[in-house]
Amino acid sequence: MSPQRSGFSLRDWPLRLPRSRNGQIALALAVVYLVWGSTYLAVHVALGSFPPLLLSGLRNLFAGVGLFVFAVRRKPIPPSFAEIRNAGLVGTMLVGLSSGMLAYGMRTVGTGTAAVMVATVPLFASVIAAVAGRKIGRGEWFAIGLGLVGIAILSHGDNTPGSAGGSLAILCGALFWAGGAHLAGQLKLPSDLFLSTALQIGLGGAVSTLVAWVSGERMFELHVLPMLAFVYLMLIGTMAAYVAYGYLIRHTSPIIASSCMYVNPVVAVVLGALLLGEPVTRYTVVATIVILVSVGLSFWFDYRKKRGA
Repeated sequence: MSPQRSGFSLRDWPLRLPRSRNGQIALALAVVYLVWGSTYLAVHVALGSFPPLLLSGLRNLFAGVGLFVFAVRRKPIPPSFAEIRNAGLVGTMLVGLSSGMLAYGMRTVGTGTAAVMVATVPLFASVIAAVAGRKIGRGEWFAIGLGLVGIAILSHGDNTPGSAGGSLAILCGALFWAGGAHLAGQLKLPSDLFLSTALQIGLGGAVSTLVAWVSGERMFELHVLPMLAFVYLMLIGTMAAYVAYGYLIRHTSPIIASSCMYVNPVVAVVLGALLLGEPVTRYTVVATIVILVSVGLSFWFDYRKKRGA
C-alpha cells in the first residue's frame, strides 16, 4: 500500500514460490498485472449479491485480518499508537473510500471503462503534489490535461443510464487513492511493510463496513457466483496482490512497480469484452490510448525531475 521499505520478501508468504530473485519479480508482476486487472470483473460479479460499500468493507476487513495473522507470525517491531492511527487514516483513504467509490460507480459503469478511469491515479497524484507545494513542470501539466481529454472521450462514448454519476464516483475513488498514497508518504507508519499493509487494509475495511452498516446497506440474498467472486477478491485480489505489490516496491524501481497502471486497464477491457460482452467502441480504444499515454508521460517527467535533482 504505502511505499515503505523494510525487510520484506515473498519468502515470508506461506506458499511455494520461485527461488531466484528474477523468478519472484516475474511472479509478482504477473500477479499485479493479471489479478488487479481481473478484479474489475470480480467486483462486477460480486455486486450481484453485495451492496457496494459493504462489498469493499468486508473484502478488505477479512483480508486485513488474514494478513495481520501472517505479519504477527514474523514477529515485527510493535507499532506505536500514532503509527496505528496513521495506518487507519491512510487505509480509510486507500481502501475504505477508494474501493467503496469504485464499487459504487461500477453499478452503472462497465469494467473496462472503470479500469481506464482508475489509471488516472498518477495524474491526480501530480495535482495533489502541486496543491501541497511541489513545483509541477509544463510537461506534467500537459500530461494531466491529456488525461482529462481521455476521460472526456471515454465519458462521451458511454451513454448508459446513470453512467455519468458512476463515472464521477470512480474518479472520486481514484482521487481518494492518490490522496491516500500522498498521506502514506507524509505520515509515520509501522516500519514493517507487511504489518503496515495489514493494518491499512484491515482498518480501512472496518471503517467502510461501519459506514455501510450505518447507511443501511444489507445483504438479503446470497448467490454462488457473487460469493465466489467475493472470496477471489478477498484472498487473491487483496491479500496476494498487495503482498506481490509490496515486494515489487521493495525490490524494483517505482517505474516497474507502477507499470500495472498500463496493463490493468487492458486486461479489464479484454475480460469485460470476452466474459461480459461489453462493447469495445472506438471511444474506448482512443480514450484508453490517450489516458495510458498521459500516465506514461507523467511517469517520464517525474523520472526526469528526480534524475536531475
